[in-house]
Amino acid sequence: MIVAVPYHLDDRLPGLDLGMLADHEVIVDLRTGTAWQRMAVLYEQVARVVAGATSPPLIVSGDCTTSLGVLAGLQRAGRDVGIVWFDAHADFHTEATTTSGYLGGMPLALAAGVGVLTLPDALGLRAVAQSRIVLIDARDTDPGEQVLLEGSAVVRRSVQDLTEADLPSGELYLHVDVDVCDPEAIPDLLYPAPGGPPLDNVLAAVHRVAATGRVAAVGIAATWRQNGPGAAAHRKFTRQLRQALDGSTC
Repeated sequence: MIVAVPYHLDDRLPGLDLGMLADHEVIVDLRTGTAWQRMAVLYEQVARVVAGATSPPLIVSGDCTTSLGVLAGLQRAGRDVGIVWFDAHADFHTEATTTSGYLGGMPLALAAGVGVLTLPDALGLRAVAQSRIVLIDARDTDPGEQVLLEGSAVVRRSVQDLTEADLPSGELYLHVDVDVCDPEAIPDLLYPAPGGPPLDNVLAAVHRVAATGRVAAVGIAATWRQNGPGAAAHRKFTRQLRQALDGSTC
């Protein structure tokens, strides 16, 4: 099941183009309130869709924080998942370490129970054990989150070196932020990070994870400018990602 969540944080993205047909689209009339409160309303609906899914879902959105709704939904369905997180950025900031205030830089920390847990608590999300989180190719990290990562049990690997032995035991949530790829391969990214792995290497690593047959859900964060000059390349990449997942349970 393919689920579209056309939002970047709490901002609607009416032009989100998945490059594939969605079976379900999550659209919510967000109430007034803080950004965390608005996202809690949105991700509550994501959690309900994921919890009720009869087959492992593929969720595509405009940022990484949607993953918190996906994880909450998996837990509600009785799934105790580890996390495999492909991203050029660690997303391990807290409100105390961030210099930009960007909430999209915090979801992996929140999933691990680090930081102010307003949003996870609203969703009933239990922290995933840090030793069951693998962060892949996060090459653009800030000093504050680097300190947090070094003090954590999160496993870090490169795309090239990732093997099945690196993966957590049991079922998995596979998360792919498209900016894990080198920006020369994926144009018009919101937060490009030079020096990334070639596109083919990313697709091969995603396939290796999916081929374990242990993936309970996949999240794709389409962190690029919508309807820009790279739109055709973006659609092609999402199709390639879908193909890389062939042979998985998704």
